[in-house]
Amino acid sequence: MASERTKHLKRLRRLHRSARGWSVRAGLLTGATAVLVPYSGLGLPDAFWAAGAGGSIAIAIWRWIDLRAFRALPVPPEPDPAVIGAQAKEKLVGIVARMPAGRTAIAEFGRQRESFKLRGLTVAEPWRRLDRASAMLHGLIGRLGPHAEAAVLDATVAEQSLRDLAQRTASVERAIGLGPAGESLRPAHAVLAAQLEQGVAAYEQFVTAAAGCVAEDSATIGNLADATAFLKGVAEALSDLRTTNPRPTPA
Repeated sequence: MASERTKHLKRLRRLHRSARGWSVRAGLLTGATAVLVPYSGLGLPDAFWAAGAGGSIAIAIWRWIDLRAFRALPVPPEPDPAVIGAQAKEKLVGIVARMPAGRTAIAEFGRQRESFKLRGLTVAEPWRRLDRASAMLHGLIGRLGPHAEAAVLDATVAEQSLRDLAQRTASVERAIGLGPAGESLRPAHAVLAAQLEQGVAAYEQFVTAAAGCVAEDSATIGNLADATAFLKGVAEALSDLRTTNPRPTPA
């Protein structure tokens, strides 16, 4: 994407080329008129030569006036490379999103990027399980029917809460590795990790029950309501966990 400075300089060069071009045309036509009129006398063809010469002179004058006025305008400053990169990224994402499978590819790329950031941490495995269960649920949504819309909405809220909890847990785990001062965060990290494990397990249980409904398995159809209630309770607990930071219990 061209910046404002690039557009300004490009237009300035275009105006300069146009002014020079019309000046050359005006000179050629004026010279031809000055030679041909005395040579063959004044006639109808000479009127066209004179009109062309006069019109070219007028256009050349206006082009130089436009160039002078535009040159007086301030040149936009040099753009920030970070802004240019963000605009280029936004444009590329927009182009890919308009493709048939673009949104799916962008979402998959985002999941892979987040998984790479969590590599080597204890939350990497729960995050991978959550990704797998989320992908399975998205494949089942269109087959669950309208009666399961509320349950899917609860699952979506719970998934977002679990991802937020995983990011918080990862931040605490990274802080533990800073040195002896971070060792005091281990009890808080253990609480967060246990909560994350419980939430991911509840989410997987919900997805299993949803798959049972799609398969019309009588042994699992009745479990969807129980799994939804349990998952909703986990989501509410995670919401409470956001407002109350877990603190280690003193010995």
